[in-house]
Amino acid sequence: MATGLVTHPDCLAHVTPAHVHEQPARLARVLQALDGLPIFRYAAPLASDDTLLTLHTPAYLDQIRASIPPQAFTMMDPDTDEETFLSPGSLPALYRAVGGVQKAIDLVLSGELTNAFAAVRPPGHHAEQELPMGFCFFGNVALGAKYALDHHGLTRVAIVDFDVHHGNGTQALLWDEPRALVITSQQMPLWPDTGDVSETGAHDNVVNVPLAPGTGGKAMREAYEARVFPRLEAFQPELLLVSAGFDCHAADPLADLAWMEEDYEWLTHRLCDIADRYCGGRLVSTLEGGYDLDALAASAATHVRVLTERSG
Repeated sequence: MATGLVTHPDCLAHVTPAHVHEQPARLARVLQALDGLPIFRYAAPLASDDTLLTLHTPAYLDQIRASIPPQAFTMMDPDTDEETFLSPGSLPALYRAVGGVQKAIDLVLSGELTNAFAAVRPPGHHAEQELPMGFCFFGNVALGAKYALDHHGLTRVAIVDFDVHHGNGTQALLWDEPRALVITSQQMPLWPDTGDVSETGAHDNVVNVPLAPGTGGKAMREAYEARVFPRLEAFQPELLLVSAGFDCHAADPLADLAWMEEDYEWLTHRLCDIADRYCGGRLVSTLEGGYDLDALAASAATHVRVLTERSG
């Protein structure tokens, strides 16, 4: 079969102030880096409110809509962080980020594709039920898992989040969902200061894998071999979702892990091994973090190249 790329120009219209690391240029550079790869391209649709309301509340959706400014920017929650902003073009981007993950899941579960990459923004893995934070507004991947379970009738969906920051939002949104296994590796200590190994979910369905600052690819590989892959094998997911943050890279300005492109290559192959063994190859990856543009572009291209190699 094939690999798909799901994206939309609206995701570039979510503009942030110049000092914020999460910028439209991130997605533009990723898309440029993917040019020439053998991938089928699809437009991300707008998610429905019904989809969003499976994990967020009506009051929260109303808050987001009311916060869209006619010009300039709205800072969302300065008590949580001072880098999460909305701009006049943000609302379609937010809805297409969720819709893009949903579209990728539809394509993979229908058998049209083996795997897919949703190149969307803003990211989503920090968004909680009624709290935007860390550049995130809706739980893109958590909503995708819920959609796959409820709409497609799956019974076991696994998420692997390898962003350098803890996926606190994904963890919170799926904390009480026994059909979803949430595995997240992250640098600790580091914002948002969650993700301890003691956080295991209401049904032992959350696995946190802290990584110490200054450690590199060798430590990551050992941790994944010891803790991540055995849990995935025991769970035997029917679909594997990936929160693909590329800010573990040694060049990234926001953290202190020291991964290189070859580490993302190794990890993507190993995740594809799990998908091949238990999911019929079905894997959907979604862009999360990554803030050095060169490192982000190179790492994302490496990740998607492996997906194309494994989809044949």
